[in-house]
Amino acid sequence: MINVNGKEIETDAEGYLADLSDWNEEVAVFLSQQDELALGEKHWQVINWIRQYYEENATAPNLRVMTKMIGNDLGEEFADKKYLFDLFPYGPAKQAARYAGMPKPTGCV
Repeated sequence: MINVNGKEIETDAEGYLADLSDWNEEVAVFLSQQDELALGEKHWQVINWIRQYYEENATAPNLRVMTKMIGNDLGEEFADKKYLFDLFPYGPAKQAARYAGMPKPTGCV
């Protein structure tokens, strides 16, 4: 359970939202602050890309799918695993999906 601006929001043990409709940008910022990570423009591009992917596919992308597809939409630099890990050091697919309010990607431990 987290409290964002006075609103109680249920999460699972790993910090993923129990109800995806509870997500907003303030929730993303709150979650990133827990990891001591300041969200910049590139982070938001990835977060919004994941939200769009989820809307179209009803699942959050794992890292393999992410690196295969994200470069086409956001630019080649985003297709590089090292670049994504520099943005999201705890795992680009898992960490970014959590900030995006998505469930944990299938295949991520």
